[in-house]
Amino acid sequence: MDHEIRLAAFEWLKDQTEIHGEVLPRELLANGFIYKGKRIPLIGPQGIWKPQVMELPLSITSTHDGQYPDTFKGGILKYSYRGENPNHPVNVRLRKTMSGNEPIPLIYFTKIVPGKYMASWPVYIVNDDPAKLTFTAAIDDVNYIGNYSRNHAAEDSEDYSRREYITTKALRRVHQHAFREKVIRAYRGQCALCRLRHTELLDAAHIIPDKEEGGEPVISNGLSLCKIHHAAFDKYILGITPDYTIKLREDILREIDGPMLKYGLQSLENNKIILPSHFNERPDRDRLERRFQEFLDAS
Repeated sequence: MDHEIRLAAFEWLKDQTEIHGEVLPRELLANGFIYKGKRIPLIGPQGIWKPQVMELPLSITSTHDGQYPDTFKGGILKYSYRGENPNHPVNVRLRKTMSGNEPIPLIYFTKIVPGKYMASWPVYIVNDDPAKLTFTAAIDDVNYIGNYSRNHAAEDSEDYSRREYITTKALRRVHQHAFREKVIRAYRGQCALCRLRHTELLDAAHIIPDKEEGGEPVISNGLSLCKIHHAAFDKYILGITPDYTIKLREDILREIDGPMLKYGLQSLENNKIILPSHFNERPDRDRLERRFQEFLDAS
C-alpha cells in the first residue's frame, strides 16, 4: 500500500503544481489528499515525515538560506539525521528506504519562505553516514521509478550523472523561486513603481543580472516589478537612480502613443519607487548607480 500511496502523492503534487505553480502553501501540503478513505498529509511537524497509514517515510523537508546551501554538494543533498542517535526509529525508517533491491522514492520539500515550499520527486536516499549523522539523497526522473534495482542504480555512472544533473537543476529552481518570494514579500506584494498588487503579475527583477559580478540573488539586488515595468527596466526604457528616482528615456517621454504609454510609463518620470520597510532590504545604492549608468549609456 505504501507504493500505491507514493504514486498517488506524486500524481497529486503534479496536479497541484499545475494549478498553483512550483511554490506551494504549507496548508495545502499538510492537508494532503484522500486515498481510499484515508487522509494523506504530505508534510508534518518533523523533517522526516511518515503519514500514520504508511510504514516508511513519504517525505523529507529542509530549510535553506543563501545562494548555494552547504547541504548541497556536487549535485547531491546531505540530509541531517533526526537528532544524534543513528538508531532513532525515525532514522531507521528512512534508512530502510535505501535497503533491498528496489529503492523507495520520497518527496523532498524545500522551505522557500515561511509557509511556502517547493517539492521535488522522486528523491532517493543513496548513502548513509552515521559518523556525520547524515544521509545522502539525490533527485531523479519520475519516469525511472521501478525501472532498475538499487544495485544497478548505485553502480551505473549514467544513473549517477542523471541524478546529479536533475538535483543541480532543482537547486537552481529553488534559489530562483526563493529570490522571487523574498523580494516580493519585502515589497509587500506590490510593484515598486506602480503599486500593482496581483502577485501573479509580479517578478523579482535583478538590479545586476545574476550572471554578472554583483548579481547575487539577495533582496538588496532585487526589485519587485510588474511584468511591463520589469521589461522596461531590463530594456533600459526606464532607469532608477541611486536615490530611488525613476527616470524615462528622453525619446519615450516625447513619444505620443496611447494611455498605456502615458499612464503606465511617462507618468512615472521623477517619481520615487516604493521601498521595503526594512532598511537592509532596500535596493543597494552602489548596484543602482552601476545599473543607472548603463541606462544612461543605452540612452
